[in-house]
Amino acid sequence: MQQHKVEIDLDGKILSLESGWLAKQANGCVVVRYGDTMVLVSATMAKSAREGIDFFPLTVDYREKTYAAGRIPGGYLKREARPGDLETLTCRLIDRPIRPMFPNDFRNETQIVCFVVSHDQENSPDVNAISGASAALLVSDIPFENPVAGVRVGRKEEAFIINPTYEETQASDLSLIMAGTADAIVMVEAGANELSEEVMMNALEFGHGYIKKIVEGQIKLREMMGKEKTVIETQETDQDLTQRVTEVIRPGLADAMRIAGKQERSDAIAAVKETMTGQFNPDADEDTKGTLGGIFHDVEKEAMRSMILDEKKRIDGRNLDEVRSITCQVGYLPRVHGSSIFTRGETQALVTTTLGTKTDEQRMDNLEFKGTKSFLLHYNFPAFCTGEVKFLSGPGRREIGHGMLAERALIPMLPDKETFPYTIRIVSDILESNGSSSMASVCGGSLSLMDAGVPIKAPVAGIAMGLIKEDDRVAILSDILGTEDHLGDMDFKVAGTRNGITALQMDIKIKGLTHEVMETALAQAKEGRLHILDEMAKALDTSRTEMSKYAPRIITIKVPVDKIRDVIGPGGKVIRDIIDRTGVNIDINDDGTVNIASHDEEASTKAIQIIQDLVQDVEVGKVYMGKVKKIMDFGAFVEILPGTDGLVHISQICDRRIQKVRDEIQEGDEIMVKVIDVDRNGKVKLSRKEAMRDEAAAATT
Repeated sequence: MQQHKVEIDLDGKILSLESGWLAKQANGCVVVRYGDTMVLVSATMAKSAREGIDFFPLTVDYREKTYAAGRIPGGYLKREARPGDLETLTCRLIDRPIRPMFPNDFRNETQIVCFVVSHDQENSPDVNAISGASAALLVSDIPFENPVAGVRVGRKEEAFIINPTYEETQASDLSLIMAGTADAIVMVEAGANELSEEVMMNALEFGHGYIKKIVEGQIKLREMMGKEKTVIETQETDQDLTQRVTEVIRPGLADAMRIAGKQERSDAIAAVKETMTGQFNPDADEDTKGTLGGIFHDVEKEAMRSMILDEKKRIDGRNLDEVRSITCQVGYLPRVHGSSIFTRGETQALVTTTLGTKTDEQRMDNLEFKGTKSFLLHYNFPAFCTGEVKFLSGPGRREIGHGMLAERALIPMLPDKETFPYTIRIVSDILESNGSSSMASVCGGSLSLMDAGVPIKAPVAGIAMGLIKEDDRVAILSDILGTEDHLGDMDFKVAGTRNGITALQMDIKIKGLTHEVMETALAQAKEGRLHILDEMAKALDTSRTEMSKYAPRIITIKVPVDKIRDVIGPGGKVIRDIIDRTGVNIDINDDGTVNIASHDEEASTKAIQIIQDLVQDVEVGKVYMGKVKKIMDFGAFVEILPGTDGLVHISQICDRRIQKVRDEIQEGDEIMVKVIDVDRNGKVKLSRKEAMRDEAAAATT
């Protein structure tokens, strides 16, 4: 089969899409290349629709092959293991913009598989996997007609950069991943260092210009070798049944939608559904059940949306820009280092901060980063928070994604390691959920950090915005409920300080979002964020000056770089001895920074003294308290500093002449000695009699 290739110029760097000769048994396959980073993306569709479901069964899998960077996997098993957090997050990045572009009635199982097959250690593969997934779907026979592309935008010295390298991203105050069609933006994921809404909008506009170029390239590739699209059989709607059911349930649903409480509202909606089932499906026929379920969902959606658009009122009675009542409590858990309970309406998060040392850092080893991570935020969503019964298992894609969003929001406000050399772990346990628990985690995380005494630069708050759009009628909702998220058109999360945005995430269910709508949503989100920060300040407005007594104390000292080896010792012998003797944790950096961590202040002081003695230079003329280590016929060797011995010649032991050293001192004795010389080879000469004379002279003055 002939190979087809399209090249797209992105500010002097070429993004290429090639297809036609790899993975030909998949419905579509494209290799995306940017620099020497390459992602192979396949799209495969089941031949028939899956029966008995009312959703689109799409699966996205993204895997990084270690051979892509010329490496062999570490550990006992020498093959790639289950996907890590970064791979899981990339799966979400691909899924979110692609999913809304399929036909509503499409029910064939579809799988997108992305393999990173080459990695140049400079260019990130994640955004290119978004474009590759769209291109693979577009050239296939899968019913996907509206191409999507992904780009990353950085910003350095107030200039935007398209698809920055890892090095450029490190120096950037913005890391924005966005996806869109030729007409609109459909997905946003961003971290920023307190950037304004205006800068963020300019970044989105900048990135969208390049998205249009990549979409154009995908269309060219389809024109070269695209397959004829599969025709989806749409189910005929029984208009008569729909009308009769609507007449029966519409009034009850309209009333139920006005009930403020989540549980009471759910009970009222369930009662309306039960009435519908009893009247129109008394024999419990499965086909009829499915049809009625679809009608009920549509009427429920229409009832909520019309109330918002027509009456400008929401299902809990709030105005469109109104935030639910907020209560905050800090210091709730007595033995943890920092804690908070953040409650907003019927969403509640218990958030804790734990402080640790360098030994608690998480080791990272993936294609993009190898090293350690000292700030962790873990988000948990147990079933009881929504009143459900489910098996407790490990975190899924949603939990990992929400935790990373909250982590990204707080990172810019953390102190640097020189100021605060701790490993920090935040855990957000969601106790109740009815809208935006990830943003509750941001607010609770900020409060728990301050409660723990972490000197953050400024408090951070987050808010989730919603959208209801029917033709030209648009309603933007602040602090959305779960139902408004489910039946609405957008979930737009914004986190930041009073000065600017630190994190952004947007998902939409419609085909795209215009510049004007996004600008309005950002402005309304800022008002809500400032209100939430005011409410948080009532509980705690700045970091505590004292840490919990249960938190480890880290004391930092500096030693000369050429003395580091003296502190560590051969094979780590010296530093292990200090740790064994004092019980502290010690971490030494290459620049001579030494962090000593312990809950016991006395132990830390003792360790500091030992280290300072180890790196101290011997001074001629100074008197030391030394320990006799070894006695020879000609004198005694005395340790005056850890690892530093000097010789006291027999003639320097006392004022009178002695025959044997042991007549005056014994091994293990502690004696005062004075340094009388250090030769060019570093050998130290000591005198006990000089020290005794100095002591006697001092006593008479």
